Amino acid sequence: MTLRWQCVVFDCGDPHGVAQFWSDALQLPLQGPEDGMYWLEPGGDIPDLLFLTVPEGKTVKNRLHIDLRPDDQAAEVRRLEGLGAKRIDIGQGDVSWVVMADPEGNEFCVLRPRAETV
Repeated sequence: MTLRWQCVVFDCGDPHGVAQFWSDALQLPLQGPEDGMYWLEPGGDIPDLLFLTVPEGKTVKNRLHIDLRPDDQAAEVRRLEGLGAKRIDIGQGDVSWVVMADPEGNEFCVLRPRAETV
């Protein structure tokens, strides 16, 4: 038996709005709706991102999140803020990455460029 990692699922109050944010952020075409769901298809071996409606709102910190590695951390953080993301403090302290949240509060991190990490 073989398993394939198909997708990362975002529970949303507004799946179209959250999917549109991530479509703009990752510069991937927005797919859907189908059965009320939207998705992004990065291609290759990268899992799809699936956005679906759930009845409850987000109440606690995510246990799983996405890390993004840009070419220019400061520029990318500014661009993501322009798309509706916010910098947040989850107690991370003084670290090299920037913790952010999408429009529904799903946390993600913007890392330093790889060249700076060696």
